[in-house]
Amino acid sequence: MSESPKSSMDGAQALVKCLEAQGVEYIFGLSGGSAIPIFDALITIETKIQLILVRHEQGAAHMADGYARATGKPGVVLVTSGPGATNTITGIMTAHMDSVPMIILTGQTISSMIGKDAFQEADVFGLTMPVVKHSYLLKDPNDIPRVVKEAFHIAVTGRPGPVLRDLPKDISAGAFTGELDPPMNLPGYYPFREVNIDDVKAIAEAIQHSSRPVILAGHGALISRAEKEVVQLAETIQAPVTTTFLGKGVIPETHPLSLGMLGMHGTAYANKAVVECDLIMSIGSRFDDRIIGQASRFCKDAVRIHIDVDEAEIDKMIKVHHSCVGDAKAVLQELLKHVSALDTADWLRRVDGFKTKYPLRYGKQAGLKPQQILVELYQMTGGNIVVTTDVGQHQMWAAQFLRTSRPRDFIGSGGAGTMGFGFPAAIGAQFGRPKEQVWAIVGDGGFQMTLCELATACVNKLPIKILVLNNHYLGMVRQWQELFYDDRESGVDLAGNPDFAKLADSYPGAKGVTLKRTADIRKILQRAMDYNDGPCVINAECEKTENVFPMIPAGRPLEDMLIERPKTKLSKPTGST
Repeated sequence: MSESPKSSMDGAQALVKCLEAQGVEYIFGLSGGSAIPIFDALITIETKIQLILVRHEQGAAHMADGYARATGKPGVVLVTSGPGATNTITGIMTAHMDSVPMIILTGQTISSMIGKDAFQEADVFGLTMPVVKHSYLLKDPNDIPRVVKEAFHIAVTGRPGPVLRDLPKDISAGAFTGELDPPMNLPGYYPFREVNIDDVKAIAEAIQHSSRPVILAGHGALISRAEKEVVQLAETIQAPVTTTFLGKGVIPETHPLSLGMLGMHGTAYANKAVVECDLIMSIGSRFDDRIIGQASRFCKDAVRIHIDVDEAEIDKMIKVHHSCVGDAKAVLQELLKHVSALDTADWLRRVDGFKTKYPLRYGKQAGLKPQQILVELYQMTGGNIVVTTDVGQHQMWAAQFLRTSRPRDFIGSGGAGTMGFGFPAAIGAQFGRPKEQVWAIVGDGGFQMTLCELATACVNKLPIKILVLNNHYLGMVRQWQELFYDDRESGVDLAGNPDFAKLADSYPGAKGVTLKRTADIRKILQRAMDYNDGPCVINAECEKTENVFPMIPAGRPLEDMLIERPKTKLSKPTGST
């Protein structure tokens, strides 16, 4: 039965009640004039929802994103109108590109002033349309409960994504006289799709004719919680498994069938295996440009199979021979009924040979190596930590050397490649999984974009460890300039960096430590692990010009992979950085 609202309830109070009914634990937000009624309702209505006051709206979006990725539940953002709302767009795009469920609540000027250039007015509905799954502009306080139910339903079903609700101040402050639990009204939205048995049988038949199969598991496999089915399939047909960057954790990277990450900076043995396979099956991966290199040559002689919940992804990047549209877990559960063991012994021996011949490696010459720091961190923790990253060299080193054994333990910005994501995402992840040890692995460039959120972490006494791999460069761009632009450095030297350890010490409750010598790695990491009264920043003064290898130049085929610094000049890449 529908709950009868109190006669004095306004739209904002109804909103808070509906959010609580959806299981919302935290709202990450920054207040402002047009959103005051909603912030006020968080006090005037008895609720278990905790408001996490951030220092920048972009940080709020990344925190909600990190919370969602770490828990599987939608993150919620609350900001004011105009610049408050537009400051979230980078975070919304980040979530949209990586299919992360998020609810964004934006205040808006009063209805009668919309379109009249009122103070702090912005067309948030229009500005965000390309980067949301759905949007609402509320026009009646009584629509709030229905819209809340629909927004959460849309955000988490099918291919997940962010949903925005723009709330004019007169709507959130207006009298609410409707029902708190009305039915949804979503004509035309059918996110659930029955698994096509004929498609599955065709895939199974193709698998049974393979002698050199490779399974490619992506973020979609994690989203559908299909980890068990992926491993079961791999063990049943004895196929090695590689993952996308966002797919890390689908299979334990210590598993003998794991190849680690594929693509531009993936393991050499994963790329070698994909080049030589006779069948590749993508499960919840969109075949993005970072893993296929040159599309026309990607697995051109192999049978290509694609399983994805989003029909639009089929044949978008790679033409495939067989496909099945549906939830990865449901498709795999059906597929497992139709496959049996393959004779892949020779193939697995060859793949193991790749692992022996092309292991991840790095130089041991003078200087503090970021790779070695991460190797030591992995050995000290056994990999049982939650890791978040920005984008850049540090991100790729973390993906390579921090092997992931559990789902939702490795969180990074994939499609958008968002600098500044890692640290606030770690805050969201720590709220979502308070008993876990959370590490933000960041670069000195990205960390400075959102380091103001140290205050948020301090106020909430979050024991996050922030490892700044500080090479005083925008390192990935510098690497490209070295390799493809005759080492002409332009716009990459970060002279003027602060002392990150001293900066951390200036925040009440935070701790800063500096790492300069290889011999001190374990001692400094342990010092950070032992500090749990607030965030701890490790300023690791790393070798300035270390490069990430393996590397496949953008737009080139996987066969053109570089294992180490080339001795000859390279032509400019055709793809994006």
